[in-house]
Amino acid sequence: MVEAWYMDESQEDQRAPHRQRPNRAVSLEQLRRLGVVYRRLDADNYETDPCLKEIRRAENYSWMDIVTIHKDKLPNYEEKIKTFYEEHLHLDDEIRYILEGSGYFDVRDKDDKWIRISMEKGDMITLPAGIYHRFTLDENNYVKAMRLFVGEPVWTAYNRPADDFPARKQYMKFLADEAQ
Repeated sequence: MVEAWYMDESQEDQRAPHRQRPNRAVSLEQLRRLGVVYRRLDADNYETDPCLKEIRRAENYSWMDIVTIHKDKLPNYEEKIKTFYEEHLHLDDEIRYILEGSGYFDVRDKDDKWIRISMEKGDMITLPAGIYHRFTLDENNYVKAMRLFVGEPVWTAYNRPADDFPARKQYMKFLADEAQ
């Protein structure tokens, strides 16, 4: 089961858990109110999993690939790790399904505080278009993930500030509606 918490303010190694003391856990319901969707799937059988097939059909995830993030597998590894950890948003949802390994997605809450979401094998997450977020490996330094898209993939990340994009404005409206 996924675990999430509010992050401390430490600037030390981004791969560390960065839990506040005492820990401030974040529930799946709190993540849902931010538009973050979590699912647990059978990563050992992802190629034939009927649940994944149904999610792809229902959400129209027509494109997918698999990426391995490890210093021996990813070209320009150090540069990519820094890029992934820059706070940014996308104009489309970001869907990731962890097949092996583990890492962290960090998202901003409605008060602009960081929430760290620990992802491991079998976890699928959908981050809504317009949410500020970032990704890092954890201390295991390895993840293999499926990337899913509606239609052709768009890899463009818009680093903060990016508040003038329609996707950001629509996301902020979603947050305001959720608060009511």
